[in-house]
Amino acid sequence: MTNYVLTVTCKSTRGIVAAISNYLADKGCNIVDSSQFDDLDTGKFFTRVSFISEEGVKLPALVEGFKPIAEKFEMDAEIHDGNARMQVLLMVSRFGHCLNDLLYRWKIGALPIDIVGVVSNHFDYQKVVVNHDIPFHHIKVTKENKLQAEGQIMEIVEQTGTELIVLARYMQVLSDAMCQKMSGKIINIHHSFLPSFKGANPYKQAYQRGVKLIGATAHYVTADLDEGPIIEQDTARITHAQSPDDYVSIGRDVESQVLARAIHAHIHHRTFLNGNRTVVFPASPGSFASERMG
Repeated sequence: MTNYVLTVTCKSTRGIVAAISNYLADKGCNIVDSSQFDDLDTGKFFTRVSFISEEGVKLPALVEGFKPIAEKFEMDAEIHDGNARMQVLLMVSRFGHCLNDLLYRWKIGALPIDIVGVVSNHFDYQKVVVNHDIPFHHIKVTKENKLQAEGQIMEIVEQTGTELIVLARYMQVLSDAMCQKMSGKIINIHHSFLPSFKGANPYKQAYQRGVKLIGATAHYVTADLDEGPIIEQDTARITHAQSPDDYVSIGRDVESQVLARAIHAHIHHRTFLNGNRTVVFPASPGSFASERMG
């Protein structure tokens, strides 16, 4: 039996859940997990339904048959093969903790994706990537060639069928045009402190100010730098006895875990854009059985 995932975003109104349930029942499908959210501020309705086709109905037939319902309720609806692996392109600069963490999770099957390649503006991790039998693309970025470099990246995206770009500490700002073209398909990770420290050596600045919480934020990339809709966040406590090196080490651990959880939510179709925010449905029991994320 094939597992499918239906995602729906539309204006909130009566009859949506009944229409979905009746349709799936008529098609010989059994719902195994369902989440929904009514945003009273925006009037939008979001739902994610995981179901099994007990009578062998194929994806094209399910999609075609659902079209009248989607049109009636003016839905933005998609039905996904729950076993299909998303095509993911990783991008990194000179900090490799997130890249190494993702490669490990991918290798042991804890992050069920197909890594179609790794793009970097440096050669630091070429050997690591190649040793995993993953294509490595070195694309140097300067002020003068930025548009050309992004053109090369987009060529890789198109040639590999990339569905998601992950900025695993890629330290280059993407252009507005690329952000818009890949809207909702680029995830970034960065440190987050309160108070906020920008520029070089943020962990050293945090140490000098006696920060007691280190955090990380994973978000979708938009034209507004580091202000895209947030997918996942976490923090770790710090004490006065810890050194600047401790700050860096703990911070990197938090960043790696937060990024992995954000990717996990996205590839399982649990994230929904809701203006400047996101709706992120929790993982169902058992979905993290093979994955330990701290």
